[in-house]
Amino acid sequence: MAKSLFHAKAYLQEGVQVKVQSRHFEVTIDEPKELGGTDTGMNPVELMLCALGACQSIVARMFAKKFEIEFEDFWVELTGELDTDGFLHKADDVRPGFQSIEYDIHIKTDASREKVEEFVSFIEKTCPVGDTIAHATKMELNDIVIE
Repeated sequence: MAKSLFHAKAYLQEGVQVKVQSRHFEVTIDEPKELGGTDTGMNPVELMLCALGACQSIVARMFAKKFEIEFEDFWVELTGELDTDGFLHKADDVRPGFQSIEYDIHIKTDASREKVEEFVSFIEKTCPVGDTIAHATKMELNDIVIE
């Protein structure tokens, strides 16, 4: 069994702006002005939707040949429904995360609908980000480091 570890760091900046780093890449995350940010980057839940769409797209590219599917274009449109009353603690009965995520997979191909449906089903089963969202993943705090 091949296990890999992935690492990231998140550094809080001014206000609610955060610089995140993984490997040698950096991304700015922020909130829109109506949620107290300065709108200098996507917020975490938008980035999560982007990660899901990107993961599905990568799986499609990596396994298209296995399914004998050639496509001219591929993209995913995603919508996540989130009630900010949960995040802002305005309602006790509302969770802070997404209540639902919906997506449309667009594929420009000559392949039959049946073949494309089989391929999309495989994408959904194989995408690590989708699997992480759809199934409970163990998450625990290791330590609180006071410096």
